[in-house]
Amino acid sequence: MFPPSSIVSQPVILVVDDSADNLALLSSMLDEQGYEVRQSLNGPIALKAIELAPPDLILLDIRMPGMDGYTVCQKLKANPKTQDIPVIFISASDEALDKVKAFSVGGCDYITKPFKLVEVLARVQNQLKIRQLQQELQSRNFYLERLVQELREANDRLEKLSRLDPLTQIGNRLHFNDCMEREWQRAIREEQPLGLILCDVDYFKKYNDTYGHLEGDRCLYQVAQGLKTAVLRATDLVCRYGGEEFAIILPHTDIKGGKPICRRIVEQIQQLQIPHLRSSVSPSVSVSVGFASIIPQSNLRSDILINLSDKALYQAKHQGKNCFVLDVSAVEYFNHNDSVVIDK
Repeated sequence: MFPPSSIVSQPVILVVDDSADNLALLSSMLDEQGYEVRQSLNGPIALKAIELAPPDLILLDIRMPGMDGYTVCQKLKANPKTQDIPVIFISASDEALDKVKAFSVGGCDYITKPFKLVEVLARVQNQLKIRQLQQELQSRNFYLERLVQELREANDRLEKLSRLDPLTQIGNRLHFNDCMEREWQRAIREEQPLGLILCDVDYFKKYNDTYGHLEGDRCLYQVAQGLKTAVLRATDLVCRYGGEEFAIILPHTDIKGGKPICRRIVEQIQQLQIPHLRSSVSPSVSVSVGFASIIPQSNLRSDILINLSDKALYQAKHQGKNCFVLDVSAVEYFNHNDSVVIDK
């Protein structure tokens, strides 16, 4: 539903003429028809009055001393505040050139003297009706533009919500998939390495069984926030991959750059000190981390990097959990104390 029109019930008409008799005659004619009439004897005074309180319509004499009607109209049309006010020229001249000039400077109609009441009222009513329709159209356009903007903002919010995991308040699997593909294509163009971390909360089923699902949800949220703390660069993306598993996309990160990030993740989750009495590797919640990095190529799919990271995560779990494994082709195993095992 559109908002009500902003047009006032009693239109305001400004009559500009250096003849007091013409002013009185036009004012009387228009006043009898219920219009609010204002008067001005010359162009400069009219311009000041219009600037202070714009009327709905202007009846403007052409021949005036000092500043003629053409100049007044040009100044009105050059001012954004007054350019849309309709101007009807009034003149004793019936010459075609005068009429052409009147329209060329922005006039919307032309009335010749002596005035005929029926003609004046008809032309005034016609221009006021046009003005009213224009204002209603502007009002509707503004209203529609506002609705379109609100719709865009609502769609943006929905888009963000569709990519946000509500439990952990980080990106969900859909967001991960899209970002992974985008970063994969970027790395192909730039011929730069792309790193990926997959990490899993150790013994999470036992945590749920011991503390309950509400505490399990709280645990996943804390782990997610801990991962965001451990990942320092704004370009790195932390997402919930599924269940108690998380994924971190690391642009421009090779095996050397991935090692300190993996170490920080293991240490950061330990520093959360979330009690886990049923864990076999730590008195508090811990994670197993797998990292892989390759330089993507156009003949490869991003699945290969996910598979390598998943393989490294499996090795981390197999090696005893609460640790990280780096995997590019051979697998180098580092526990959180940074001891090294080579697993061919």
